[in-house]
Amino acid sequence: MKIAITSKSFSKNEFLINKIKEEYPEAEIKLQLEPIGLNQDELIEFLADCDKAIVGLEEINEEVLSSCPKLKRVSKFGVGLNNIDKSACEKHNVTIGWTGGVNKLSVAEMALGFMIGMARNLYQSSFYLNEGEWRKNGGYQLSEKTIGIIGVGHIGKEVIRLLKPFDCNILVNDIIDQAEYYESVKVTKTSKEEIYKKCDIITIHTPLTDETKDLFNKTTFALCEKNPYIINTARGGIINEGDVVGAIEANLISGAAIDAYISEPLDIEKIYSNKKIICTPHIGGNAKEAVIAMGLSSIRNLTHQ
Repeated sequence: MKIAITSKSFSKNEFLINKIKEEYPEAEIKLQLEPIGLNQDELIEFLADCDKAIVGLEEINEEVLSSCPKLKRVSKFGVGLNNIDKSACEKHNVTIGWTGGVNKLSVAEMALGFMIGMARNLYQSSFYLNEGEWRKNGGYQLSEKTIGIIGVGHIGKEVIRLLKPFDCNILVNDIIDQAEYYESVKVTKTSKEEIYKKCDIITIHTPLTDETKDLFNKTTFALCEKNPYIINTARGGIINEGDVVGAIEANLISGAAIDAYISEPLDIEKIYSNKKIICTPHIGGNAKEAVIAMGLSSIRNLTHQ
């Protein structure tokens, strides 16, 4: 058996490599160690002679699967499945291994860190000080502010739990009815439009779907009455990257923190050079503990469930 590991985070982790070799002692393990992720042609070449694969953010689509007839099992390193074409997998008799929520605390802690950092103006102050400018602007306290959470799955729920000591007014929106849970944690279900209008900070925790693509755009930003901060630790494409800088310049939002992008690595200078936008290289689920948890889950999910 030959098993491919396309995730560089997995491939660099000695503990996970030893673990998969322990679980599959007879298998040949292929590791992806290139500094930049694989493009589609490189991915096909990498997977072509493999029986199983652990994949991260790589697109597993019809072209890839039709070019890799030996591949029969794909296990997700991470949580989102938007990069795996389920219909194409079914067509080619490729099964999918996946467990939700394994990196939820890592992402939720990062979202909370962004909230505190932007509210208290920590990042922008640091940027200016690094350039020799002494600008004293301490922002505002996170405590007792109105926070909007769009997407109340594993990560959204973890953000709600972490926010409890701050006594915030939390408004939530999700496509699934969770009335009993909302009541138990004292949050308010409302529309996206109300969240845009009423919140000091809005954080996104949804998959990327046809419904959430460009969810935050010129029209959305124009509804933001309280000049909020926007946080996206979910997926690239939920915030329209062409509109976010304009929204800041028009004073519709105070700033943004973005961890996921349409194209990675991020190459849009007007985004990463803007002092009111905090850019991180898709590390929300990349805490050491989360890498181990995702890795162990993906090893378990190499076998049929």
